Amino acid sequence: MNRHFHAARLVRTAAALVGLVGVLTLGASAMHIAEGYLPPAWCVLWGAVCAPFVAAGFFSIKKKVEAAPRAKLLLAMCGAFAFVLSALKLPSFTGSCSHPTGVGLGVILFGPMTMAVLGLIVLLFQALLLAHGGITTLGANVFSMAVAGPIVSWLVYKLLRRAKAPAAVAVFAAAALGDLFTYVVTSFQLGIVTGSLVQYLTVFAVTQIPLAIAEGLLTVVVFNVLEKYSKTELQQLCVL
Repeated sequence: MNRHFHAARLVRTAAALVGLVGVLTLGASAMHIAEGYLPPAWCVLWGAVCAPFVAAGFFSIKKKVEAAPRAKLLLAMCGAFAFVLSALKLPSFTGSCSHPTGVGLGVILFGPMTMAVLGLIVLLFQALLLAHGGITTLGANVFSMAVAGPIVSWLVYKLLRRAKAPAAVAVFAAAALGDLFTYVVTSFQLGIVTGSLVQYLTVFAVTQIPLAIAEGLLTVVVFNVLEKYSKTELQQLCVL
């Protein structure tokens, strides 16, 4: 009964903070690049760049699941977390939209390569079911949200933990900075096509900060609950 009670409390808390994220995204700028917005050559290029990371992600997931079979539920939760947050779609520049990424939690629990696979699944479902992003731009979106952002999150988290920073500080910084870097990469992807790189970066530098802060806070809340009630699984994953 305690498990059901704590799970319900987690859902209520997460729902409230997701709502906060939604409010803070008003007027924010960009991520999923829309279908047909990139030239075919760039679509192929970004897809090729992503392929090795996705392949490494499959091996990483296999290794993690074999080492910690009970962590499968956490893996699914990380995918759902990223799907919900990154589905908060708000119009932005032409060919793009605004939303959090939600990949920081999965990076901290399973590593950056795992998020390449989960991010691919999330983005594919959003493109097919929600018309959010696109199939031709899938490679570009995967690279920014599921490869580049997670790698930065992972590096930030590891560096802060090695520096003996509190877990909450490391989790917050990893999620927030991973979110911000995703938008830096997206602005680069759009800028090399439109020639407006400086414009994208300038807007993102202002509008994306509150969004990144909100995502960082939400990730800390969820991590703290998992640390308390899923300690065994986190120990098996070498997170604790």
